[in-house]
Amino acid sequence: MGRKKELPLLENIEITGVANEGKAIARVNDMVVFTQFVVPGDIVDLQVTRKKNSYMEGRVTKIHKYSDRREEAFCSHYGVCGGCKWQILPYEDQLKAKQDQVFNNLTRIGKVELPPLKPILGSAKTQRYRNKLEFTFSNKKWLTYEQVAAGEKFDNMDALGFHIPGMFDKVLDINKCHLQDEVCDQIRDCIKAYAHAHNLPFFDLRNKEGFLRTIVVRTASTGEIMLIVVFYHEDKELREGLLNHLVEQFPQITSLIYVINGKCNDTITDQETIVYKGRDYIYEEMEGLKFKIGPKSFYQTNSQQAYELYKVAREFAQLKGDELVYDLYTGTGTIACFVAKHAKKVVGIEYVPEAIEDAKVNAANNNIDNTLFFAGDMKAILTNDFIAEHGRPDVIITDPPRDGMHPDVVETILAAEPKRIVYVSCNPATQARDLNLLDAKYKVTAVQPVDMFPHTHHVENVVALELRIE
Repeated sequence: MGRKKELPLLENIEITGVANEGKAIARVNDMVVFTQFVVPGDIVDLQVTRKKNSYMEGRVTKIHKYSDRREEAFCSHYGVCGGCKWQILPYEDQLKAKQDQVFNNLTRIGKVELPPLKPILGSAKTQRYRNKLEFTFSNKKWLTYEQVAAGEKFDNMDALGFHIPGMFDKVLDINKCHLQDEVCDQIRDCIKAYAHAHNLPFFDLRNKEGFLRTIVVRTASTGEIMLIVVFYHEDKELREGLLNHLVEQFPQITSLIYVINGKCNDTITDQETIVYKGRDYIYEEMEGLKFKIGPKSFYQTNSQQAYELYKVAREFAQLKGDELVYDLYTGTGTIACFVAKHAKKVVGIEYVPEAIEDAKVNAANNNIDNTLFFAGDMKAILTNDFIAEHGRPDVIITDPPRDGMHPDVVETILAAEPKRIVYVSCNPATQARDLNLLDAKYKVTAVQPVDMFPHTHHVENVVALELRIE
């Protein structure tokens, strides 16, 4: 067997830009090198970890000079945790990079004629802005390179935190996260302390054994809190001991739910959620509207910025009050309810049945009587027969998942020929692909990027399209 070729160490390399997925880039002998946790202007040594014909990937081993644009990381887990990779990049630079990302995707992938992009809407809050976080229990916590090199020994290897990117069985123990309200840290630390004091086994992700599996904390702008505790198997005495302790320590939790999940994967969308205390939902509020959020409901994870996003979508729809609107991928009906009073009727379609039930409740709770909601696979429901039965839409608002819209859905939209389309996307690359398909009949009239996730590379984008007049 031949020896594996040793990869080079690149010394005194200047970082020149930022790239997708929160990466930074440098150029060495006309070769692009991707790395992480540095900013343009840093001078570093890079240990190449992967080499291809057109690019390399490398890990920073030494920083010789810090960029004048670098900011101090505010999180002690920076550089190890996979989140908030851009926290050392000034926020205005983050916004510029996201604006460029949207433009590049729409021009290179979409290849459609564009109006000038509107300046990206930055988030008023750049910390503590999330309303939902999930933490994983592991009995084998991730050790940093520094800990391994120093030969540190730990009496307790339990962790309650985030998965290391790309490693399903490696979890970084989190002591403080700046993404959600401080009560999230308090709840997580309380659970961890109780578990250690009462010898509750943390989950073994590789061997699939243990007791404590995951927790989900949801906080709302109304002040309500939902906590979901997921156990691998039932043990009534141990389970009730922990849940009763949480009831005593956090009376402000309005929805305490547990799940027994003995599957191989962590998803709870197909599992029974059992209320231990309070309601099976919390309320979010936006512009006087109240939205019911259940344990399986999707809701934009930056509540304050979601309001700005939906205002853009409503503005782009140009509703006058007599339009039939289709709201595709409606979720719990937030956009549908948000625009309903400006339209004649809104038809919402969503894949998750529980979300549609919440959407119906949301409409009823807000005294909205001009909405209809349907659950099922989008490409199976949104057909020419469906449109013939419920009416040709004047406006379509679509907010698909990261994969974008199925080609069959795009084809049905093109056949329906609504006057306007408002396309809300969390992935400008797949949005651009769909815009290329829609270009056969539609022109882009407005583009508004919105930053929902400060310190990450993720960006939302809203595009308005108008039917071409032949």
